[in-house]
Amino acid sequence: MSGPGLRQRKRERTRETISDTAIGLFLVHGFDSVTVAQIAAAAEVSKPTLFRYFPTKEDLLIHRFADHQGEAARVVQARRSGEAPLDALHRHYRERLAQHDPITGLCDDAEVLAFHGLVFTTPTVAARLAEFSAADVDALAAALRDGVGTTADDLRPRLVAAQVITAQHVLARENWAKLAGGRTADEVHPQATADADMAFTALRQGVGSLGF
Repeated sequence: MSGPGLRQRKRERTRETISDTAIGLFLVHGFDSVTVAQIAAAAEVSKPTLFRYFPTKEDLLIHRFADHQGEAARVVQARRSGEAPLDALHRHYRERLAQHDPITGLCDDAEVLAFHGLVFTTPTVAARLAEFSAADVDALAAALRDGVGTTADDLRPRLVAAQVITAQHVLARENWAKLAGGRTADEVHPQATADADMAFTALRQGVGSLGF
């Protein structure tokens, strides 16, 4: 199968250039102090071009989470034979922690820490991230529903999905807060793993009774 065409590759390069430029400016000057016009000028594109790639200013940051959109749903869909969805999600999260994956908040790279600081502490960006998380809930609920063959009006998959996605977000923010306080990822990793174990145990004891 052939790879993406020249036009698509050019679009992706432009998209990354705009996002990287914006994040660089945000990290130096703060999210609220940087205008879209300044970003467009620094990235050498017009404002209409910028908005074709990123409908809102907040999307310039949230774009960094795009590769993880629907990840929880994919984990459930690809789980091992006989493995419960919550067990698969727990295993996957522990693996991400061991890799110090930025999505878990357990990454002490200075730029990643600053980036998470922007995301978690800027109200409009946090609100946009909540919308992003809502799409993850939809995708995970659909995967859970398909996995057990429930009907579309069965509320259980959505209840489980909402609590899993919320738990992962809370864990990530707690991990970031510890690192922002001066600790290293290696120092925090044991506690982060214990916190994840506690969270998923609570989920199993609670929503696990719903059959997942």
